[in-house]
Amino acid sequence: MTLGLYMAQRISALIMAPLVLLHIGVMIYAIQGGLSAAEILGRTKGSILWFAVYGTFVAAVSVHGAIGLRTVLSEWMGLRGGALNAAAWAIFALLLVLGMLAVHGVTAR
Repeated sequence: MTLGLYMAQRISALIMAPLVLLHIGVMIYAIQGGLSAAEILGRTKGSILWFAVYGTFVAAVSVHGAIGLRTVLSEWMGLRGGALNAAAWAIFALLLVLGMLAVHGVTAR
């Protein structure tokens, strides 16, 4: 793995960690407050803040996951060069698109 990929994966982890803690904290608060799924979604609809939080999380997860799976594909399947890079970019794109669709579903009016 190149230094750039190493740093991208570490930086994405640094971004994900506090967002995961925030998500868990909000979920605990919501559950203990007795909020239903409909009430939670009612509070996230149209929220630029939640779009930014979860959009950032999705972007970080997409980078982190694609780099990690790139390493697995290299070590376990022997992929190299262009095929390895193409697979990693495809994984990144898939994670990003599916994640952003989910964020849109939770935050769009």
